[in-house]
Amino acid sequence: MLHLRLITPPDCTDDAVRLIENTVGTTHLVVLTGAARDPEGDVVTCDVAREAGDQLLSGLQELGLEKTGSIAVENIDLSLSRRADKAESDAPGEAADAVLWEHLVDATHEESTLSVTYVAFITLATMIAACGVVLDNAILIVGAMAVGPEFGPLAGICTAAVQRAPRLALRSLIALLVGFAAAMAITVGFSFFMDAVGLFTEEQLEADRPNTGFIYAPDWFSFVVAILAGAAGTLSLTSAKSGALVGVAISVTTVPAAANAAVALIYGDTNQTLRSSEQLLLNLLGIILAGTLTLLIQKWLWSRQQRNSAG
Repeated sequence: MLHLRLITPPDCTDDAVRLIENTVGTTHLVVLTGAARDPEGDVVTCDVAREAGDQLLSGLQELGLEKTGSIAVENIDLSLSRRADKAESDAPGEAADAVLWEHLVDATHEESTLSVTYVAFITLATMIAACGVVLDNAILIVGAMAVGPEFGPLAGICTAAVQRAPRLALRSLIALLVGFAAAMAITVGFSFFMDAVGLFTEEQLEADRPNTGFIYAPDWFSFVVAILAGAAGTLSLTSAKSGALVGVAISVTTVPAAANAAVALIYGDTNQTLRSSEQLLLNLLGIILAGTLTLLIQKWLWSRQQRNSAG
């Protein structure tokens, strides 16, 4: 269930209440006349089944409440109410299949912001991965994958493609490109330092690396795994099962590939640099294609389900 809190201008309150009452899957409607002070207006709250949430939010936006008032949405972790149970059973479809598009756009917008924190995380992840490739340590590689925040901008690109949001697409693309460029540049400097103090050596990089050699050996399996991970990651975002993102993060070799390319660059190994870059681009492409296709399928299936329910 979702909890909605609205601030509505007095002349829009009746329309908002009528919309809520006519939406199947809503309950616990409360109207507090004149309770809001900034902005001034009425406060309207209700609970709505997740599968009816997107339809209700779209209707409220058509009333212009996001401009003249406020629309706030929260997830309800526990609701002990027979009315809530009935609202969920009455709402068409399954909650796990419902996509709150406004929530997805907002979440990916935040995750795809080029901030100091984002650059710090992706840089630290790349430096950890650099240590992993030199030491041929799979644990460090997995750790670096989990730390990397690059799925946010990738999800933003997918969402922007489906929702036709060019500003979100540009924002996500800038975060992705600038983030990786900065991380690789700083990792090059980090690798020079580690080489100077004797912790990185060319012999370690060029030695047989059974645990991390796959990072600079792109093949069709790399693309297939990226496709599967992109689909799983997108589903985890749309179904609010964020725990699955950890599994997605450690399934693709984006950050390790960037790290391997940076380390190989300081030793003049153009073959590893190019192959690692190819691995990076292959994984990014696979995630974007799978994520976009997953969202398109979800949108089509949900629209079809809603039409069948209405019929």
